[in-house]
Amino acid sequence: MTTPSTAALEAQVTDFIVSNFHVGKREAFTSATSLLDTGIVDSTGYLEIFQWIDTDFHVSVDPAEMDPSNFGTVAAIASYLHRKLG
Repeated sequence: MTTPSTAALEAQVTDFIVSNFHVGKREAFTSATSLLDTGIVDSTGYLEIFQWIDTDFHVSVDPAEMDPSNFGTVAAIASYLHRKLG
């Protein structure tokens, strides 16, 4: 199986975030927007993201990896997934 590109993963993550959380003005939301600082995702929301990653990508998120460098933005999540799927 071919690993999806980071751009493709960003699109999938963005679709999930926009579909499941209140993003506000969609045009102001980018892959670099802080999910936590903007209030788009809270701690419970991150649990939803981790479950989605496990269900859709078959990647279990290790608690040691649950930090902003991996999950702070759409770009960070896509990069994390790209590393895990690669």
